Amino acid sequence: MFSAYSTLFKIPGAVKFSLAGLIGRMPISMDSLALIFIVVAASDSYAIAGALSATASIVMSIAMPYWSGVSDRIGQHALLIRVAPMKAIGIAAFILLVLNHAPTWTWFVSIIVAEASSVNLGGLVRRRWLHVLSPDPTTTAEDESNRDVVNTAYSLEALNDEFVFIVGPIIATACATSIAPAAGLIAGLIFLSIGIPLFISQSSTEPPASPRFAKDPHPAVIRNKSLQAIVFPIMFVGGFFGAMTIVTVAIADYYGHKSQSGLLLAIWASGSAVAAVINGAIKWRIPHASRFILFLFALTVLAIPLLFVHSIMALGIALFCNGFAIAPLIINAYGVAESSVPPEQITQTLSWVVAGMPLGGAMASALAGWSIDTYGAQTAYWVPLAFMAAALLATLAYFTTYSSLIGYSSKHD
Repeated sequence: MFSAYSTLFKIPGAVKFSLAGLIGRMPISMDSLALIFIVVAASDSYAIAGALSATASIVMSIAMPYWSGVSDRIGQHALLIRVAPMKAIGIAAFILLVLNHAPTWTWFVSIIVAEASSVNLGGLVRRRWLHVLSPDPTTTAEDESNRDVVNTAYSLEALNDEFVFIVGPIIATACATSIAPAAGLIAGLIFLSIGIPLFISQSSTEPPASPRFAKDPHPAVIRNKSLQAIVFPIMFVGGFFGAMTIVTVAIADYYGHKSQSGLLLAIWASGSAVAAVINGAIKWRIPHASRFILFLFALTVLAIPLLFVHSIMALGIALFCNGFAIAPLIINAYGVAESSVPPEQITQTLSWVVAGMPLGGAMASALAGWSIDTYGAQTAYWVPLAFMAAALLATLAYFTTYSSLIGYSSKHD
């Protein structure tokens, strides 16, 4: 069943860059949660925490596609040695300002600086997989002869993402509640400072740069209808994720188990991790676009039970079941996106898939924080469910595009 994974592990250098990428993106599961802990401890306001999280998400949604485009042009190594230090400095400044009770507006300035340096490391890792699976490593073209192997590579990275979201919240919560409110963000900085240099050092698997010509033959990737059909629904899915994080922390606090909020988020990610493993072992004959719609609907339906939980145990079960739809949804979002653009634009395209998530998360975090402060934590799960309903509605605007993708993929996938 898992022979497809063993094929990936035999590729020279693959395990090294995948592991380095896993370490380097640990902060993505830690920073938003750690930010809530440090801000609530300093201000006693979920609304301020939600507003800061929203600001960070908006800036991130703009920065990630931009830096990914730069990566396509100058290479991953050249990008990361310039941008990663800026990210670390911004987070360190934010911590110092909050701990010293500086004016609240300075918190926003520092988090903007930090998130303006956000790079979609997961997209860089996936781009490397496409490169090492290429029949000619001197080019940017990927191997189209075996999409099952690409699906397995994406599933492996989805599994790594879920590992990040299982372990990261536990570490962030343990550090923030057992050591100090700022310790969660500091732990994220440590992972960043280890993972990025390790990833940069893997030069043998780095895709070649594709310098921009005076007249670029390719239009901007976001003008691609197939990519838009993924980005806009995923933006609302990002709102679902953002709202779920802050509401789950508030619910755990409501039941007197705030220290277990990281564990609850880890259980949520565990369901997705199980689905990622299974997805990578299956040789799908259903097109990526069809699978994307299927799992988008499944994630919406599996969010409904969250409205009716009345204990920490029931919440954990509901979160685990909900997680089953997450990894397959994201895997197929990447699958649709990367097959819709030329190789020279793949990194930027992969970044656009998740760039919409922080934007949706920005709206949802602010709304969820306000809902918690105004109506209480128990009713706040209506916010993430509303964002999933909006994600489904967003697909209707691209009905023709999905029909074309499904028809095309049925012959070629």
